[in-house]
Amino acid sequence: MSGLVGRVAFITGGAKGIGLACAQALGRGGARVVIADVSADDLKSAERDLGAEGIECASAVCDVGDRTQVEAAVDFTVKTFGKLDVAVANAGIVRAADFLDLTDADWDAVIRVNLTGVFLTGQVAARQMKAQGHGGSIVNISSVNGVMAIPTIANYNASKGGVNNLTRAMALSLAPHAIRVNAVGPGSIMTDVLRQVVADKAAMAKVLSRTPMLRAGDPIEIGNVVKFFASDDSSYITGQILYADGGRMALNYTVPVPEEALEGL
Repeated sequence: MSGLVGRVAFITGGAKGIGLACAQALGRGGARVVIADVSADDLKSAERDLGAEGIECASAVCDVGDRTQVEAAVDFTVKTFGKLDVAVANAGIVRAADFLDLTDADWDAVIRVNLTGVFLTGQVAARQMKAQGHGGSIVNISSVNGVMAIPTIANYNASKGGVNNLTRAMALSLAPHAIRVNAVGPGSIMTDVLRQVVADKAAMAKVLSRTPMLRAGDPIEIGNVVKFFASDDSSYITGQILYADGGRMALNYTVPVPEEALEGL
């Protein structure tokens, strides 16, 4: 895949799960990476793992809902590696509750990280890219739940729907500066969050019944889509949301789940 050797990438929520996989994919493609997260301990562990692969990396503690911290993290990236070419707005949280029980605090917390955090990351990164004068690529992490809905995560659904249209608006605004903006919408990906949900065969069968490929995705499969959007191979693509979901959004019914798909649980 072309266009990543010598590039510098900044990834929020980069200490675990999809964010870490994005750092791995970009780093394996030749990029130098800075991972940002709220957990200093998790960042240290992730930085060790990336370094063990030979990926040139650094880390910054950052709350994406705080503009000052986002600006500091991007400044750190530029001071460490000299520039910024790719920004991945991945940081996100989930707080579940029935709609009638959803609190203002849970609504505000999810919107602050999942939507405002994407806005701040994109704006701060784009200002740096514009100042550099050679364009760049911004990749937002959305979700199939930006289009579909689960009743117990109305705040999450709303945040990811917002990310989709924010992605389009950013792409239009930043196109004159040669900055491309796209999003990836994962389906069921085997992160720590999903592992908690599918702790038994019945729960896994429910998830797989809506997934024609009859498996959960691996985080690196999202990382590789991000790598495509970050690279010159997607040089004429902007304002798009690509759903990596194992066929879920194409499905209008459920599929039977064979016993072998549940082995190991």
